[in-house]
Amino acid sequence: MYRFCEAPNTLTDALKLKAEHGAGARFIAGGTDLLIDLASDGSEDGAQMGLIDLTRIPGLADISEEDGALHLGPLVTHNQCVRSRAIVESAFPLARACWEVGAPQIRNRATVAGNLVTASPANDTIVPLLALDASVRVESSARGSRTLPLARFFRGVRQVDLADDEMLTRISIPLADSARRGNFIKLGLRRAQAISILSVAGSVACDSGEDWGSATVTYAAVALGAVAPTVERATEAEAFLLGKTLTEETILEAARLAATQARPIDDLRGSADYRVAMVETLVARLLRQLRDGRERAGWLETPVTLWGDTQGRWPVSTGPGSESTVNGAVIELDGGMTLLDSLRAAGFVGVKEGCAEGECGACTVYLDGMAVMSCLVPAERAAGSEVVTVEGLAASSAESSELLHSVQQALIESGGVQCGYCTPGIVMSAAALLAERPGPDRLEAQEALAGNLCRCTGYRKILDAVVAAGREERG
Repeated sequence: MYRFCEAPNTLTDALKLKAEHGAGARFIAGGTDLLIDLASDGSEDGAQMGLIDLTRIPGLADISEEDGALHLGPLVTHNQCVRSRAIVESAFPLARACWEVGAPQIRNRATVAGNLVTASPANDTIVPLLALDASVRVESSARGSRTLPLARFFRGVRQVDLADDEMLTRISIPLADSARRGNFIKLGLRRAQAISILSVAGSVACDSGEDWGSATVTYAAVALGAVAPTVERATEAEAFLLGKTLTEETILEAARLAATQARPIDDLRGSADYRVAMVETLVARLLRQLRDGRERAGWLETPVTLWGDTQGRWPVSTGPGSESTVNGAVIELDGGMTLLDSLRAAGFVGVKEGCAEGECGACTVYLDGMAVMSCLVPAERAAGSEVVTVEGLAASSAESSELLHSVQQALIESGGVQCGYCTPGIVMSAAALLAERPGPDRLEAQEALAGNLCRCTGYRKILDAVVAAGREERG
């Protein structure tokens, strides 16, 4: 699948490795896009690609505030953004977009920087970052660093201004002088695990802090995703909004102007005509939300992350040698493949392969305390780390009367088990939820299982089991 996977301990070493290998190696942080690309490549070049794993380098997962801006390191994940008070308060469109990406297991690995480098116009976090006037810093071992506005970073579909020896090392979001309201709206074919048909993000300021219905717009930024080769700002709509009051007439005209700048294509997710029409609909909806102060409706105060007590940070120590601890036993996993394939080769067949693309959740395991899709993790990342599979949830002590986890028992009692293929992943996600918040309600159970698909039936009995197990554990 890949030729090698090296894990430097410093940024300097990572940049030296990239300079040495050039186009023959790719940086990997989350890997949720990269490993799929390598698996689907099938060419000799794809098999010869090397990986430089950045997750052992300290300091790269920091979110900081300095010089009037929020700064995100290249290892900051989507779940970190969702839980970051600074981002929720000062860059809410980004937090909302990160919440719309994949499922908890994906968000525990996927990074915002990786989303930018992949550079698909349908990628969710690019849209709010463009509306928030973000910039990026890139570095190389030979030439040092350079900073450029996010809009200039993108050159085309999956094309960015990044040389073969460069790495994106920081994302910066300027903090606004005045109070602004902003949001992100995504249109997909399903509620979770969906690529955008299109998306919009906006950031608006008015000259009145309370009553925006009669206030004058002093700042407006509107960005459109999945309707052009790159994510773009709706500049005509922005210019029209300045100095106006957010009346219904103003909102409809701004939405119409935004739609005129859309240049979408027909594809499997939607036609060009549909996308243009929905740009107008979503921009109008966005502006109404901002005017009425409803942009945070439905936002959970503490979103589900399935990351245990880790706070979303990977341990940077590699540990002794190349061995891993799986369900309490020290073993050496084969490399050059995904963690899913390596675990199954080692005999942990409770970890199932349903899609190998992070879509179904059947391969969910805990890596250093966080729930992840093991099909999207290089096996080498488990070196010196702790892995728990579904086999590890059952009590190993002969003296214990607890042979099943409470979730497993509840699934049996509720009739929530069908063919059983998806069940290990569902059990892992549900058990992580109960560890994170005992006694979850049905909405929290739905959020926790958003990345787990059952192909046999509906989800009512499965959700019943998760809620019942929570009640049982809470006593």
